[in-house]
Amino acid sequence: MSIAKNLTEIKSQLPAHVTLVAVSKTKPVSDLMEAYNAGQRIFGENKIQEMTDKWEQMPKDIEWHMIGHVQTNKVKFMAEYVSLIHGVDSLKLLQEINKQAKKHNRVIDCLLQIHIAEEETKFGLDELELEEILKQVQNDKSEFENIKIVGLMGMATFTENQNQIEKEFNHLKAIFDKINKLSIINYQLSILSMGMSGDYQLAISCGSTMVRIGSSIFGAR
Repeated sequence: MSIAKNLTEIKSQLPAHVTLVAVSKTKPVSDLMEAYNAGQRIFGENKIQEMTDKWEQMPKDIEWHMIGHVQTNKVKFMAEYVSLIHGVDSLKLLQEINKQAKKHNRVIDCLLQIHIAEEETKFGLDELELEEILKQVQNDKSEFENIKIVGLMGMATFTENQNQIEKEFNHLKAIFDKINKLSIINYQLSILSMGMSGDYQLAISCGSTMVRIGSSIFGAR
């Protein structure tokens, strides 16, 4: 099947409230343009240089999402155009995103990454760190005028065990719901980003509102 057909097939299965991020890392611009011409406008990349190269070459109505782990010294290269940064896992990184966004007179949307997997290699905050960051951003509004925390993101353990994946997704949904009930923040988190090619249907059933799908659209890397 073609990229366009894959996209149409996946979109037909997604509920209206779920946003599709087409994970286009390592794929050539020609593949992204095929998806673009089929109506896709949100692309996810995990390397800032590669994303910037594509941004420079492609139409400007695309939303670029940074889905990989972000090093603070690289933020400046995407601050001019990035729409959403998925993997924010420290206050230091938020401060840097704010600083670089300010230089371009922009507000950059951010998702805070929560560690839900059993693997130690995955990045993310625990619940206590999450609450501390939200409190700090709330208390120092003038320090964080150029970022907006719009939701949470998490990656499940890489396993065939569906019960475990479901448990981890449900855990993240519970944290998401709890944060939205707390009075420490005065705006609602709207995005819960969880689920990839192998588990996005399960993630949606657990409450995901944003899925990151690559190989099911573009084929294996």
